Amino acid sequence: MTNSSNSRILVTGGAGFIGCQLVRALIESPAYADFDILVLDDLSGGFQDNIPVDPRVSFRRVDIRDNQLIDAVFEGSNIRIVFHLAAYAAEGLSHFIRRFNYQTNLVGTMNILNAAVRAEVQHFVFTSSIAVYGAAQVPMRDDTIPHPEDPYGISKWAAELDLAAAREMFGLNYTVFRPHNVYGEYQNIGDRYRNVVGIFMNRILQNEPLPIFGDGSQQRAFTYVKDLLQPMLAAPFTPEANGTAFNIGANQPVSVLELAEKVCDVFGVKPQLRFLPARSEVHLAWSDHSRCQRVFGKLPETDLAEGLQSMAAWVQTTGARSSSTFENIEVTKNLPASWKEPLKSDKAS
Repeated sequence: MTNSSNSRILVTGGAGFIGCQLVRALIESPAYADFDILVLDDLSGGFQDNIPVDPRVSFRRVDIRDNQLIDAVFEGSNIRIVFHLAAYAAEGLSHFIRRFNYQTNLVGTMNILNAAVRAEVQHFVFTSSIAVYGAAQVPMRDDTIPHPEDPYGISKWAAELDLAAAREMFGLNYTVFRPHNVYGEYQNIGDRYRNVVGIFMNRILQNEPLPIFGDGSQQRAFTYVKDLLQPMLAAPFTPEANGTAFNIGANQPVSVLELAEKVCDVFGVKPQLRFLPARSEVHLAWSDHSRCQRVFGKLPETDLAEGLQSMAAWVQTTGARSSSTFENIEVTKNLPASWKEPLKSDKAS
């Protein structure tokens, strides 16, 4: 990895949950001390206040679906490393917003990728998802053949395939990370369609019951956001990570019902649960991280109770966020009833 004066790192989605945590880590990392950091975000799910104030960090409000704006960002910017996190990561909702899903998560990624190839960036780090595996046997291994079951997972897998094609054709160095069920500070707890930990905490602040689809026996391994950062920062400087995809995240699965109880414990409240009809989703989803550990060494893993406590402290400081319905549902057939009409606290916001 070479660097020159005024070299930049591009972080797409840098005003969002994981992105703003990554920007903070980049600022503090000695390996990136000589780089400026350019954050792109359309603020559809993130907040400009999430971006740390630092002389090395600049921000541009850009929609990655606009290829002309993306090209203009890269022109003359001397971008050497790209961390591409911008996406709309709502697996369940993606069935009903296919056009928006593919325009944002696939076409938007292709816009960034085209510009990165033309700019001859030195490394492209892409955040995918274990949604690429679909209902695979758990734990999902890195060498499990992906078979996504929803448009969100399909878009992420297609982007991974295109990165591989770009490496073959243009010599693009890249690394893919497949995180899962990430929670922590700066999560948009007002988003009613994704991030169950944030949804639960937001409901508790508003004294509302916690919504649970089905019987709550679905199992996930919930990952504290800061546990992702070490391998992501190291990837551009790790030759073995080039052209490779890595599962990354927590190892211990819990049911959604158990999660609800743990979140309530952190807030010291008695669980109030609202059971809703089951929706179409993978029932068991967590992954094996042995490849990531082999390449990047021992990985941090924050205990779920500790991570929830840290997030709860931040949530109680920032307060509840208003929730709203997605405005451009493309298909209403089989849309969960709870997503068709606002919940009580949504009406009040």
